[in-house]
Amino acid sequence: MKQNIAVLFGGKSVEHEISVISAVQAMAAMDTDSFELYPVYIAKDGGFWYGNALKDIALYKDIPALLKQCVLVELSARGGKVYLAPAEQRLLGKAKPIALLDAALPIVHGTNVEDGALQGYLKTLGLPFAGCDVLASAVCMDKYVMKAMLKAGGFPVLEGLRFQSAQGLEADEIIARTEERFAYPVIVKPVNLGSSVGIGKANDREELRDALETAFSFAETVLLEPCVQNLREINCAVLGDAQTAEPSECEEPVVNTEDGLGLDYEKKYLAGEKGGKGSGMASLSRKIPADISPELRKAIRDCAVGAFRYLDCCGVARIDFLMDGKTGEFWLNELNTIPGSLAFYLWEPVGLPYGKLLEKLIYLAQKRSRRQRDIITSFDTNILEKQGGFGSKGAKGKLRG
Repeated sequence: MKQNIAVLFGGKSVEHEISVISAVQAMAAMDTDSFELYPVYIAKDGGFWYGNALKDIALYKDIPALLKQCVLVELSARGGKVYLAPAEQRLLGKAKPIALLDAALPIVHGTNVEDGALQGYLKTLGLPFAGCDVLASAVCMDKYVMKAMLKAGGFPVLEGLRFQSAQGLEADEIIARTEERFAYPVIVKPVNLGSSVGIGKANDREELRDALETAFSFAETVLLEPCVQNLREINCAVLGDAQTAEPSECEEPVVNTEDGLGLDYEKKYLAGEKGGKGSGMASLSRKIPADISPELRKAIRDCAVGAFRYLDCCGVARIDFLMDGKTGEFWLNELNTIPGSLAFYLWEPVGLPYGKLLEKLIYLAQKRSRRQRDIITSFDTNILEKQGGFGSKGAKGKLRG
């Protein structure tokens, strides 16, 4: 019997379009003999839309026209089950649900969707969902929090400085604090964005001022780090959960890293490599396997798995490393809990086709859901019906009895 899977994508995020590409790729690769797919597009205004036309990437050139072929929907929890249902009421009573859902496959990137917000909504509904749980999603989205946790766990990370717009600091004070800590060049990042949006490199004070202005235009908190010399980027994906996890092959993206930025948004998605913008991260030129020694490959893969399990991740994640090409020293840069294209291109070289990867994600979602059902989260009692009205101040006193 087929399982009904809601594929969620889009959202109010600067990575909205990349999410669409990743989701359409995934739906094309899923085994439709085992899964009935229900594409759910989250518009930039927060509306949820369902329709089979959402599987066609060409139709996203005109989204208003595309949505005319779809229906506004909601996820509805009733009697311990979750339904995909029309959001608008019929004139006489509720509209019939579209599907009883078995699980959700969020293929979303960035703030408001990958950062625990969407995961918390799905968890509240009680719908099993692929990928990291709420806390791991939130931690990994915040680059500074993730860095602090990994440092405490003994993983190699670069030093960092964190500044918030709410602190009311002038640019000159941020620059002075940065110069006390790091030599130029430095890297400036919005703390909670993916796809390298808003990232900048500063070689002097004026460039740092400009980079701060750009980063703060995308986020309320920014992170500053020293620039890695002789930069090479090595990436590795991990599949599993905190109990058991396995690493993919390592890759090295083929880009110009002389600017010290590594992969920024333009290099990832707009550089015009074979495959074009419609292929997402899968179109990027890369060396697979990365041209590194067997010893370094093992060290990076072991570090990736260790970090994945330490942060209690689940599903598939891509861990990005920065490496000094001359010394071989490497640092864990970030952990992407829902990577572009779900990093399927890193699994095919180790014998795991994209369709099987997606099956494993659904299995892991339902495994976690079964495990969490055994945890006590509420009591089968109601003190309110036993005591009547306590009044505004009487409850504590009566309960202390």
